[in-house]
Amino acid sequence: MNTVRDRAKEYFPTVLLTLLSIVQALALELLWDHLHHANYLFELSWTATVSWLQIIATFQGLILIWVLYANNVMRFRWVPVTSDSVYPFIIGILQFTLVETLRPDRVGLWFLVMAVIFAIMTWVAHANMRRARHDHSNEAFFSQYERAKLRDFYPHISIVCALLLTGAYLWKGGDNDSLALIALLATNAVLAWQFYNSAYFWKRTMTAVADK
Repeated sequence: MNTVRDRAKEYFPTVLLTLLSIVQALALELLWDHLHHANYLFELSWTATVSWLQIIATFQGLILIWVLYANNVMRFRWVPVTSDSVYPFIIGILQFTLVETLRPDRVGLWFLVMAVIFAIMTWVAHANMRRARHDHSNEAFFSQYERAKLRDFYPHISIVCALLLTGAYLWKGGDNDSLALIALLATNAVLAWQFYNSAYFWKRTMTAVADK
């Protein structure tokens, strides 16, 4: 028995969620401060409509990051590595940047930051699952599924590319309110889809453990 390894696996989820909860609280505080000071949000205008869609997507993103992390550490155990403690800080900085770009003249930059967050969260989730697969305590779940292949990430790659292209176009002066509106609606739909997937895989994990 490796005492240090077992201790790390036992205490890491609590440490990670505590760290992430602090980061998420700060991001939500920034979001609330933006709502309090952005007077144009409470006007009947196209700018307010686009801005509210940005805010809703940002709020969904913040909560989804918490859900994905919480689900993973509660569903699986793995031996943590240094990057597991670094990623929350990187994601936190990106979340703060995302909130800071909640302005009508920065919607393009907002899409670019959202693309980076989506890509990093996909990478983090996959890295965690890969390490969890090597831990025998998770065998009840992973024995039923093959390892992920590149084609399994095609939807995520497509989403990141779409966000990057949209953000680059709008950031470089593409004055297209209709495009921004459609892209924001699509972004909110994708985030809702991610919530559904998270709930679905949680249910599958619980079912797999119960069957064992």
